[in-house]
Amino acid sequence: MKSFFILYFLTGIGFISFAQGTNPQYDAALAESLGADAYGMKSYVLAILETGGTAPDDKAKVSEAFSGHMANIRRLVEEGKLLIAGPLGPNDDRYRGIFIFDVATVEGARELVSSDPAIQAGYLAVKLYPWYGSAALPLYLDAADKIWKENP
Repeated sequence: MKSFFILYFLTGIGFISFAQGTNPQYDAALAESLGADAYGMKSYVLAILETGGTAPDDKAKVSEAFSGHMANIRRLVEEGKLLIAGPLGPNDDRYRGIFIFDVATVEGARELVSSDPAIQAGYLAVKLYPWYGSAALPLYLDAADKIWKENP
C-alpha cells in the first residue's frame, strides 16, 4: 500500500512537471513555418563588424563604400537573409555594428558579407559566430518597417 502511494505521488509530480513544461499557446504551423525546434529556437549567425585595416584617407571612396554598405544591407533584408543590422555605440573594442543572418552556418554568412563594399574595401572587418535564438525573430521585421520615419 505504501508503494502504491509513493508511485501515485511520483506520477502526479511527473504529470505536473510535464504540464508546466508545455505551451498552451503553441502553434505548430507557425513553428514549422519559422523553422523552430521544440524550444521555439533556431540557428542563426551573429556578425560583429569592427574597424577594418584600411585607413579612410579618401573621403569620396569611403562615402561610396558606405553607401554600398547600406544598399547591401537593404538587399539582404529584402532577400530575407539579414534580420538585424545596426551600429554600436562608442566602445574600446573597435566594434562598429552587428548583423544577425538568417542562415544556419558561418560559411553561409561569410558568403553574404563578402558582397559588402565596406568590407571589400577594408574599412570594416567582420567576425562571425553561430548564434541560437528565437525562431520568431524574423517576425519583428514587419513591425520595424512601419515605425521608421526617415530612411537611414
